[in-house]
Amino acid sequence: MRDFFAVKDIKLTNIRRADAFVALYPFLNKVVLPAGLADMIHNQPPTDVVLLAPKASLVVRSDLHPAIQYLLLDAATQIHSEAGVFRSAGQFPAPESTGLPLSTHARQFYKTGAPFLQRHLPFWLAVFVQQLLVLLIPVLGFLYPVLRFSPTIYGWVQRHRIYRLYTELKTLEDGLASGIGHQHGENFVEQLDGLEDRACRLSLPMSYRPLLYELRMHISIVRPKFSKSAIPSEEQRVGFR
Repeated sequence: MRDFFAVKDIKLTNIRRADAFVALYPFLNKVVLPAGLADMIHNQPPTDVVLLAPKASLVVRSDLHPAIQYLLLDAATQIHSEAGVFRSAGQFPAPESTGLPLSTHARQFYKTGAPFLQRHLPFWLAVFVQQLLVLLIPVLGFLYPVLRFSPTIYGWVQRHRIYRLYTELKTLEDGLASGIGHQHGENFVEQLDGLEDRACRLSLPMSYRPLLYELRMHISIVRPKFSKSAIPSEEQRVGFR
């Protein structure tokens, strides 16, 4: 700039209606060159000069990886955030309108800064962890309800193992009540013995053992109904005929 003002044949001129240009063309900025900035001794320029400056835009493809976008914005912040002749500290980079839609990741960067992982981890490691999280989110979304309801499902499975034996016991008892048990008493007793043996050998967690003992108690309650005294002898069956 000093070399520019040293050329006597060149004169810097104010831009008239600078505000109108800025209103019509949003990519322009109105800036003021202070008097004496180029040469304080010779007072160059002699007065404040109104100028127009175009905005430089950082444009990327929409499919650029978010990590690279954050890296570019971080580099732009380090380079352009300091104060200058025509800008104050922290003024740039800025999410200003340039005719192109602002990237979602850029908008997030201007609100909260770089992502947490990129602020505290090396770049390659932060990218790896982010990709890993993207893969884990659907998995966690599937596992959460499974883990949440797994105790209920597990309890249902354990109870079902016991209730299945209860169903068989009920079938035997109904058969006795309908008279079938008297006709095939020995077979029913064998089935009841087998049912009790299965109940004794059934392995359950400690919290479900009371249900197992209740089943064995109920088998012992039903057993007297199948005693030999309740089964007609051979002579009684012949006489009945």
